[in-house]
Amino acid sequence: MTESRDHQPRTTTRRSALRYGAALSAAAGAGAAGIAVPALAAPGTAPSTTQGAGRPLTADPFTLGVASGEPDATSVVLWTRLAPHPLAEDGFGGMPRRNVEVLWELATDERFRTLVRRGHVATGPAKGFAVHVEVAGLQTGWEYFYRFRVGQYVSPVARTRTAPALGTLGSALAMSFASCSQYEHGYFTAYRYLAADEPDLVLHLGDYLYEYKANTYVSPDGNVRDHVGPEMESLAEYRQRHAQYRADTDLQAAHAIAPWLVVWDDHEVDNNWAGDVYEKPEHPQPNFIQRRANAFQAYYENMPLRARNRPDGSAMRLYRAVSWGSLATFHMLDTRQYRDDQACGDGWKVCEDAKDPARTITGDDQEAWLLDNFRSSTARWDVLGQQVFFARRHSGSGANSMDSWDGYRGSQERISEGWVDADVRNPVVLTGDVHTHWANELKANYADPDSDVIGTELVTTSIASGGNGRDSDPSEDPDLERNPHIKFRNAQRGYVRTRIAPDAMDVDFRVLDKVTEPGDTASTRASFRIHDRRPGLDPLTR
Repeated sequence: MTESRDHQPRTTTRRSALRYGAALSAAAGAGAAGIAVPALAAPGTAPSTTQGAGRPLTADPFTLGVASGEPDATSVVLWTRLAPHPLAEDGFGGMPRRNVEVLWELATDERFRTLVRRGHVATGPAKGFAVHVEVAGLQTGWEYFYRFRVGQYVSPVARTRTAPALGTLGSALAMSFASCSQYEHGYFTAYRYLAADEPDLVLHLGDYLYEYKANTYVSPDGNVRDHVGPEMESLAEYRQRHAQYRADTDLQAAHAIAPWLVVWDDHEVDNNWAGDVYEKPEHPQPNFIQRRANAFQAYYENMPLRARNRPDGSAMRLYRAVSWGSLATFHMLDTRQYRDDQACGDGWKVCEDAKDPARTITGDDQEAWLLDNFRSSTARWDVLGQQVFFARRHSGSGANSMDSWDGYRGSQERISEGWVDADVRNPVVLTGDVHTHWANELKANYADPDSDVIGTELVTTSIASGGNGRDSDPSEDPDLERNPHIKFRNAQRGYVRTRIAPDAMDVDFRVLDKVTEPGDTASTRASFRIHDRRPGLDPLTR
């Protein structure tokens, strides 16, 4: 690896950032793999880019785009996966069964005139031809651009950034989050608009892909495109399905604009799995633990995660805390791997077992870790990135969802009481899973509408899952009437955009009218502000 340490990284001017974002969005909209790539820096200082024994590649291996993730103050993960034929049934994407050397470069400008780092890394069949590069020693709070090369082929250029230094608040953070992108149910237009917003950081809260074979899970609007392959069980099948999703250019645009923090939900493995329990115990899966190991391996290979997150068989530690200076700490949770099975057979139930304080959705170790984080936190905003509905939610029958925190009442109460006891300054829970936008005030006592508001929950709808969805009329919504702490609900598709500043978090619920046809436009359906030291939601007019 060669390095340059005399650079002065800079944040892009607004004009150049807009130009970059527009080029990226236009490329995605046109179905291209990414923005135009200038020539590589002059050869001679770079490591060898030979591809091991055998003939050179004869097709572009960068069909799955590039990504970055896990930023801290001085480092970031860069990712790609080589797949000239991404839908190959063996899961190797058309790559030859040999190791390949990949050159990577990081610069402070999109034309790579100021090169900061350059190196090479080997990948091969054992890694699913995935590449993870942890680039360290970077400047704090700066923007960078990166790309990869194999032989004559050069990847798209993408943008990433490091976090501010601990102890500093830095400037406001533009953070967007998303969930639930069922490929068959609609186009990923929402990802393209998320990219056009040019966030500094993106959180994905689960159901990045779905396990079903074609036409098993059909949306009310009908499926507009098909999954390849059977329901995922083998490693090859998980790799193939990840590649199918990754080949979508709207998703590639969202990955290329900013670093991501990711966590899974259920469909990355099997619908409604819980710990060692698969979806339907009445239909045995004797190989479920191996299936879970396959899913974890493919998930790691396809996400910009650090080496410390690499799975060990059917175990993979995904919960972690990521700091954005002293402005925010993102506590990324795993509510699937360590949970007890859903109570009362799952679904919406009136279920006394759900109140058992011994039941857990996080597992004991993760819960203790999170409560310790609350006690030691010095962040202005403590943000929980997690999967399932956190606020108490009552149906007309008095039933609760057993697949939400309501089905694990002890965990729900211990976590919320934990941040109150630790005097966490601004607790905010981010949630996916339910294919609907919600804005919730978290209460000390949900049975008393006048009890204190102790936190805020923001729930994102799906990118595509469920088809087009529908708009909602608050005056005719019984969920809001039964649950006065719920301030907004909308079942269109989209994502959530936030701006996190020291004094407030501004929130936009972004929606599309239609995902069953490409090219719909995004708009803001509702906006709220969460004030520093004042949990709860103030409506905003945009």
